[in-house]
Amino acid sequence: MASLSSLLDSITDWAVGLMETMGGPGAALAIAMENLFPPIPSEVILPLAGLAAGQGKLNLYGAIAWTTLGSLVGALALYYIGMALGRDRVVAIADKLPLVKVSDIEKTEAWFNKHGGRAVFFGRFIPIFRSFISIPAGLERMHLGKFLMYTALGSLIWNSIFVMVGYLLGDNYTVVTDWVETYSDVIVVLVLIAMAIFLVVRIRSAIRERRESKKSGDEPEQSTPNPHVAQSDSPPREMPFTGTGEPPAPVQESESIGDGYYRSSNYRL
Repeated sequence: MASLSSLLDSITDWAVGLMETMGGPGAALAIAMENLFPPIPSEVILPLAGLAAGQGKLNLYGAIAWTTLGSLVGALALYYIGMALGRDRVVAIADKLPLVKVSDIEKTEAWFNKHGGRAVFFGRFIPIFRSFISIPAGLERMHLGKFLMYTALGSLIWNSIFVMVGYLLGDNYTVVTDWVETYSDVIVVLVLIAMAIFLVVRIRSAIRERRESKKSGDEPEQSTPNPHVAQSDSPPREMPFTGTGEPPAPVQESESIGDGYYRSSNYRL
């Protein structure tokens, strides 16, 4: 906990230094870095921008505008990283990873193609995912204008809330940030639980498939009947006893010559 607290203090000092020296652009740069490096918490930087606005160092609306611009810049950088990475490369990597199937990528693609806009918008309200959601948008080459619109709307709402918290509460903004930190921890725990469930289900499925494959390999192969040889289900006919030891004469085929009389095909005059 001590190391985490010192890390937050260092981030706070860094963000405050940027805003004091650069003003609004410094706030935008800090938020852009938060998008690229999720461990930097926007829940700390945004209230600081509001606090600076409350002290007269920044304009309130300017703080909201600059931080939203910073969110767009960071999200756009990750979007282009996803685009450069490309779907084929991701599929090739997934194909080599244990317990990961290419079908997982295809299902994710189908889901994102259906809910991509909502995912980008609501993703801005979820810690960590607010950054990573931009990568699949780039992978799927989501329309850039649509991506920027949903990112801007989600970021504007999120940033406005926390800038206003810092502006209204002043030094007491840490009360809200402590609550948001708990919210972030709950999100992370839920993600870890989901990952654990996924791994358990996938491992059990792999074991079951291996057993079934081994079982089918141990079964003896059944001979396949020759399609060119006539098969008969009836038992072989017994040869009649002649008493001389000679085989019986073959049955002569007959043909009708009319009026109910028949003659053998072997008939000789």
